[in-house]
Amino acid sequence: MSQQRLPSETGPEHADALPEYAERVLDVAERIPPGRVMTYGDVAEWLEEGGPRQVGRVMALYGGTVPWWRVVRADGVLLPGHELRALDHYRAEGTPLKEASRAADGHLPRLEMKRARWDGGGLADGDGHAGDHIGRLPPSDVPPYGL
Repeated sequence: MSQQRLPSETGPEHADALPEYAERVLDVAERIPPGRVMTYGDVAEWLEEGGPRQVGRVMALYGGTVPWWRVVRADGVLLPGHELRALDHYRAEGTPLKEASRAADGHLPRLEMKRARWDGGGLADGDGHAGDHIGRLPPSDVPPYGL
């Protein structure tokens, strides 16, 4: 497996410094309201940089300091290996879930993406203005990107 580079990653200036792209991804994750989610692709689209895989890589490396359970796969499947922790958060926040059928592997629910997906409305840049370059994300019935 080749090592993915984050957009705008030219090399570490400081060993403990977070890449600028990672900071931007984590900032978006922190702004997602409780009970709502954005897909990896939604975050990349809002930032107008990278893609679902790059956002996923940031979340895997640095996402433990933010509400990581709010950045999700487009199909609504809970993050493998973290399903029960995520499920506790979703239930506490009232995130819409689809209960699993008895035939479903592990009987774990999925996120109900049509109701849980957040379009980034009200998400502001550092100046407090919603990004002029970005409109709202597509409605949840638009086919998701990537993943």
